[in-house]
Amino acid sequence: MTHIFGSSESREQSLVLPAANAAKLELEASVEALPQVLAFLEEQLEQADCPMKLQMQISIAAEEIYVNIAHYAYAPQTGMATVEVETSAEPRSVTIRFIDGGKPFDPTGKADPDVTLSADEREIGGLGIFMTKKIMDDVVYEYRDGKNILTLKKRLDA
Repeated sequence: MTHIFGSSESREQSLVLPAANAAKLELEASVEALPQVLAFLEEQLEQADCPMKLQMQISIAAEEIYVNIAHYAYAPQTGMATVEVETSAEPRSVTIRFIDGGKPFDPTGKADPDVTLSADEREIGGLGIFMTKKIMDDVVYEYRDGKNILTLKKRLDA
């Protein structure tokens, strides 16, 4: 059980507001928590006055990344995941960080799938990070202090 900072409530997640333009969600990395992650992200994007089309695109990318963490980072056990969202006014942009303490894995290191091949001819896997790289303006991985950190950036003035 974790604590929502600034509240006497206890829940399975915690929400931290480190600055006016930043928020952090910590929760167990499980597929069942995906709706919480997407609702958290949607709230942050709406506060940043993000256009609906970009909100939908960013949500697709975030879902791909979070579901991969939930499925693979700690398998067969479970562990914690952190989602940080920062918005910037100049230039208007959003930065989303996914942090987990699971097995080290750089999804950006995998070669992009050959999308000219049919689904039967193509290797399984890799489409999620490929889509994420196409949707977002910047996707950067680092492994630091025993943590996988995947940072996604998107300009909101497209």
